[in-house]
Amino acid sequence: MSRIPHAQESELVAMVIAGDRRAFTNLVEPHLPRLLATSLRMVGIREEAEDAVQNALASAWIARARLDPRRPVLPILTTITLNKCRDKLRRRKAAQFLGFGKSSSFEIVADETPSPEVEASDRQFLHAAYAEIQKLPLRMREALILVAIDGRSQKEAAVLLGITEKAVEGLVYRARNTLRKKLDVA
Repeated sequence: MSRIPHAQESELVAMVIAGDRRAFTNLVEPHLPRLLATSLRMVGIREEAEDAVQNALASAWIARARLDPRRPVLPILTTITLNKCRDKLRRRKAAQFLGFGKSSSFEIVADETPSPEVEASDRQFLHAAYAEIQKLPLRMREALILVAIDGRSQKEAAVLLGITEKAVEGLVYRARNTLRKKLDVA
């Protein structure tokens, strides 16, 4: 992923505000892999993650007049993406409650070098870990994914979630402890 220099990003944001679709594509394209990764970690199903990112980008385009050329665009796009993921999760939960939700399958890419036994064991652990992460309360799951999996700073996660850094620290700490206990990891 190539980052856009701040000055160039500011110019692109100004062009986007003016309605330039090509500038919007150039603005968001470098951020797509990170947005998709965050979305996939939140919802766990590639198609739903792609839909959430697509919906987030559509919302960003519609609300482009509210963009600020002086501020980086990635935190804004990430916040919108998280909101779209929350919407997907709420709809999934409602559909499952009503008895017509899809199963929550997800993709695991296994390393080809381990033995079949190690691979099977790792896959079982990943399934268990994924299942336990999905059981975490939403705010705890968001903080964990942003900080521990996406590699964002606690400060950045705090801004994205609209809470304090200390709150993010506490959420991540509790999420890790919960997972450690549930997965029986030392």
